[in-house]
Amino acid sequence: MAVQRLVDTTPEDDNETIIEVTLRPQSFSDYIGQERLKTNLKLAIEAATKRSEPLDHILLYGPPGLGKTTMASVIAHEMGADIKITSGPAIEKAADLASMLTNLQDGDILFIDEIHRLSRTVEEVLYSAMEDYKLDIMIGKGPGARSVRLDLPKFTVIGATTRTGSLAAPLRDRFGHIYRLEFYEPHEIGQIIRRSAGILGSEISASAAEALSTRARLTPRIANRLLKRVRDYADVNGDGIIDEKLTFEALELLEIDELGLDAGDRNMLNAMLASYADNPVGLNTIAALTGDETTTIEDFYEPYLVQIGFIERTPRGSKVTAKAKKHLGK
Repeated sequence: MAVQRLVDTTPEDDNETIIEVTLRPQSFSDYIGQERLKTNLKLAIEAATKRSEPLDHILLYGPPGLGKTTMASVIAHEMGADIKITSGPAIEKAADLASMLTNLQDGDILFIDEIHRLSRTVEEVLYSAMEDYKLDIMIGKGPGARSVRLDLPKFTVIGATTRTGSLAAPLRDRFGHIYRLEFYEPHEIGQIIRRSAGILGSEISASAAEALSTRARLTPRIANRLLKRVRDYADVNGDGIIDEKLTFEALELLEIDELGLDAGDRNMLNAMLASYADNPVGLNTIAALTGDETTTIEDFYEPYLVQIGFIERTPRGSKVTAKAKKHLGK
């Protein structure tokens, strides 16, 4: 089993998931960043509330760790609605989805993470549920089987995905709102770090928060994870106060450089340069060079490296840029 990287954007374990929930904002006023998305959602929520209607279905997409689940919880809070959370892989059969839908109440929100991983049979059940608030189920087997259509409450589906291209077009078309979550700005990450430190009961200096903000890969989940690691270092090697000196020492120990690249990132870039120089490299070839899955390269390595201009995507594959070579000292 592969060792998880510190800058990976998936939760490490159940304990980290619990801490994440503690750090998550509950309202738009607490939610830092994504200003354009918040403006659009506030308008939609206010309009739906005035009409006493459920919110139209929402699809949130973007790289992992940017706050799609958090945004869904905030939307539910702002609507005064209950939220049921599940994921695409967890809904194995149409019957699983039918059970969830029949237990919803008017105005409830059903959040489906990794919605692109729903099976086609489950998707087909979801189509009519989202569009007509109807559920078609089969009763009996064989020649005596018959279809029964049930009325469903007026609910809202919020789907989250890292891959809109993998979503079936008929399902994507049933979302009235489709929004992309963008990478955060360093100053926004700094605000998130200071807020999280306060919730965790840790004192952090402004310079330490700034140092962490430039190394968090513009991603809140990584920012909070780095904060917790540096807090551990400060508790063991200092008086618990996270200052600039202890922060740099901890980051050096963790092998996180000034742009948030870890040993895995540098290994991938160096391997691409050593084997292919300035030529484009295909996804499967990169995976073979690093020993990672293609989905790992596509979801966890490339988005940030493209965002900071270290990798350029071309029709023939990805190539390392001059900016990356300068950073690596090539």
